[in-house]
Amino acid sequence: MNPTTSASTSTNDATFIGQVFARQQARAEALRKEGWEPRAARLRKLSHWLEENRAAIQQALYADFRKPAAETDVTEIWSSQMEIKHTLRHLKQWTQPTKVGTPMSLVGTRGWVQYEPKGVCLLIAPWNYPFYLAIDPLISALAAGNACIIKPSEMTPTVAALLARMCQEIFDPAEVTVVEGDKETATHLLALPFNHIFFTGSPQVGKIVMRAAAEHLTSVTLELGGKSPALVDETADLRDAAEKIVWGKGINAGQTCVAPDYLLVHEAVQEQLLKEIQAVITRFYDPAGEGVAASASYARIVNQGHFRRVAGLLEDAQAHGATIALGGLVDAEQQFIEPTVLTDVAPTSRIMQEEIFGPLLPVRTFRTLMGAVDEVNARPRPLALYVFSQSADNQRYLLQNIPAGGACVNETILHLAHPDLPFGGLGNSGLGRAHGHAGFLSFSNEKSVLKQRVGRTAMKALYPPYTAQVKKMVGWLLRFF
Repeated sequence: MNPTTSASTSTNDATFIGQVFARQQARAEALRKEGWEPRAARLRKLSHWLEENRAAIQQALYADFRKPAAETDVTEIWSSQMEIKHTLRHLKQWTQPTKVGTPMSLVGTRGWVQYEPKGVCLLIAPWNYPFYLAIDPLISALAAGNACIIKPSEMTPTVAALLARMCQEIFDPAEVTVVEGDKETATHLLALPFNHIFFTGSPQVGKIVMRAAAEHLTSVTLELGGKSPALVDETADLRDAAEKIVWGKGINAGQTCVAPDYLLVHEAVQEQLLKEIQAVITRFYDPAGEGVAASASYARIVNQGHFRRVAGLLEDAQAHGATIALGGLVDAEQQFIEPTVLTDVAPTSRIMQEEIFGPLLPVRTFRTLMGAVDEVNARPRPLALYVFSQSADNQRYLLQNIPAGGACVNETILHLAHPDLPFGGLGNSGLGRAHGHAGFLSFSNEKSVLKQRVGRTAMKALYPPYTAQVKKMVGWLLRFF
């Protein structure tokens, strides 16, 4: 396949991938010299394509794991369009040099930061939101003026093919190319000296990406995952909390990096909260009483491998003494797992050790906020923290004492959708930030520039030879500046 005529490939041929990469390297210099207007034009073309292909995007997501069309509209299309619109509103401003102040010791100089693209970037997208999580970093990369190779997940082949078609139709392959393939393809790509890698996926694979990037001292953004807790104290509005927790856990059948992974609830309100959760599940996914499996508003697990893993977590939890309080139905043929709430969950069970990435919600109780904080902090830093409380003191205490990539108070997931909030993890849950201006900066080199006067300047008084007078001047510098 000729890289001059196609924007995608399904081959694992390292030679071909190298040719695509070399062509983008050659194009990167011209992209670096462009102003903000051509970048904005590319983003408008992308936005127009999303508008024109809404049905195709819906169909692709349904084909890969029966994602409801309305859910696709919100989580894949609207979220992408919102990011584009926000970027277009601010792109001219973001690309302008930023002036900085001058300290007294450097009087006579001027300083500023100017932004330039990093060059050729690799975007490795996951399977759980396979369209949005390819498009979102692409928006930031294009805004910053980079060329990009997108590697979609092989687990969602229909969406991968759609992304390839999209790039063929609206981008020069020397600027944006989709490379389809499996683990071997990813290995070939990671061997190349990209200028930046944006990876979304598991912490385990994130470590592999970071090791590969280190070979070329390539900068990385790692959007990973982890066990994101939802804490509900005794002051919370339980009906409101139940609605938001069920929505956050049920969307995409729990296959969301920022889904509430487990629930810590004050022991005084656990029973009532479980009643509210049961009512919400029925209202959301079983209003006709036909069972959640009959719902057109509920997705499926992406493939048999992931189904077996999540079903195995449920079995292991029960083997360790957990009780199914709500749900529990599984159907391997449909790759269906009902929204399931578990109580009496042992902290040593796999469901409390691994990221669930499915519609299982283990519930543990706490008596004091300090105890809840200690339980969360005993695990690696979460990607998200969800606090449900009407007490400002409790909110403040939990936010101050639980480190996390991001947080919501009396809400779940929506911080991910706010374009002015930098999104990312902490430690095991990620590295770097995405969305809005933070995403633009992740794909940019912030070049520091200092401009000095020509001729006599204050610093020349400190030049060698280091005479007694120069040493005296240095002493003044240390003392007064």
